[in-house]
Amino acid sequence: MNYLKKTKILMGTVALLFLGFTLLSTTDIFQEPWTVPAKYKSMKNTQKDKADGDNIGKTLYGTHCKSCHGTKGLGDGKKSTELESVMRSFASADVQKQTDGEIYYKSFIGRNEMPNYEKKIKSETDRWFIVNYIRTMKK
Repeated sequence: MNYLKKTKILMGTVALLFLGFTLLSTTDIFQEPWTVPAKYKSMKNTQKDKADGDNIGKTLYGTHCKSCHGTKGLGDGKKSTELESVMRSFASADVQKQTDGEIYYKSFIGRNEMPNYEKKIKSETDRWFIVNYIRTMKK
C-alpha cells in the first residue's frame, strides 16, 4: 500500500471516530437520570381538571421556560445551544408518560443546569398551570 492510500484510510478512520463521538455526546447517554423522590412522583395535581381561562400556564411558560425549552417545548429555545444538557421535547412520549408530580419536580426543583424556580414562581396554583400547559404539548 502506498503512503497516500494509508494516509487516506487513517484520515477516514479519524473522521469516523470523531463523528461517532460527536453524535454520542449529543445524546443523553451520558446524562445522569433524574432521581425524583417518591413524594413528588405521587404528588397530585391540584389544578388538573380546573380551567386556566386566562392562560396563566402558557404566559408563565413564555416568561420562565421558553428561552431554553422553546415556544412549542421542543428544546430549541434561544438559550438551549448554550447548555451542556440535552433538552428533551415535552411532546415526546418519554416526557408525557411521566406523572404530573415528576414533571413538577423537574420543572420547579430542578438540578444542574435546570434552575430551581420555587422562589420565582411561588404560587402552587401557577406551578400546576405550567405543568398542565406542558401536557398540552403532546404529539
